[in-house]
Amino acid sequence: MVIVMGPEATSANVATVVGVVQSAGVEAFVSKGVQRTIVGLVGDVTQLDAASLRGMAGVRDVMRVSTPYKLVSRENHPERSTVHVSGVPIGPGTVTLIAGPCAVETPEQTLDAARMAQAAGATLLRGGAYKPRTSPYAFQGLGEAGLRILADVRERTGLPIVTEVVEAQDVPLVASYVDMLQVGTRNAQNFGLLQAVGAAGKPVLLKRGMSSTMEEWLMAAEYIAQRGNLDVVLCERGIRTFETATRNTLDVSAVPVAQRLSHLPVIVDPSHSGGRRDLVLPLSRAAIAAGADGVIIDVHPRPEQALCDGPQALVDTDLGELAQVMRDFPPLLGKTAAAALTV
Repeated sequence: MVIVMGPEATSANVATVVGVVQSAGVEAFVSKGVQRTIVGLVGDVTQLDAASLRGMAGVRDVMRVSTPYKLVSRENHPERSTVHVSGVPIGPGTVTLIAGPCAVETPEQTLDAARMAQAAGATLLRGGAYKPRTSPYAFQGLGEAGLRILADVRERTGLPIVTEVVEAQDVPLVASYVDMLQVGTRNAQNFGLLQAVGAAGKPVLLKRGMSSTMEEWLMAAEYIAQRGNLDVVLCERGIRTFETATRNTLDVSAVPVAQRLSHLPVIVDPSHSGGRRDLVLPLSRAAIAAGADGVIIDVHPRPEQALCDGPQALVDTDLGELAQVMRDFPPLLGKTAAAALTV
């Protein structure tokens, strides 16, 4: 069961509802979004009277939810949500371009990549300070030094930052530097990390696990929401299949399926799914045509020198075509491209 609070509900209203629920021996988890607050109930809810709960101050509705992912389901939140990252919207009315280097290497490389991203119409800067890699000998990122570089580039470009956090213990540090926390595919079922980012008070970009089913992906989002954070963006980044022609297999069908099951925004990562520069733009078009609320793309000023994922990074010659995609495709779907920021 979930209790949907109205936009006029006060903190005192929420506390009163939680008190009534807990007095009946039911656990209550409060999740706050930009527009509404949802109280998820766990336990024997047969002791609760839905009609009485609906009559309490600030309560908009009370619903029984059959899906296991109660807070992120469209059963209790029929309208799709928009997540705002430092003023930048990600949601059903827009197509948002997130772009930048896969890994932060130097201040110069990061700033150059950010300028490239802006030129293509990006409104959010992605860049990895911590890099979970399959090989222990591969570049693991600059850590806090990389976060400082990203913060400096944000000051110079105005682009809010999206970066990955890989350890629960690092969440407070990373959150103090960036505007949006990313959970990568290798941590999609790291439940301690999911709970930590849920409690951090920052929007979260949750990538689909490379072998995750749709339900597992949405249950991972539920872990974040249960800790009080409904500002979650789902990212389809390709799944592991038998096919070796691409780095991963982009599951384009995941976009409309996730949007039907969940109210959360859904974006696509064509860089990590294709794994090759020549595939990124075609997959971006496919993602937007399928209804994605945004795309997240690797760019690098000198990909031949990149310490991470150089073969999939777009270069200057690709950016004009990427900008054209962002101008032409969203209007065909009744959307607008999120406006580029300038400083």
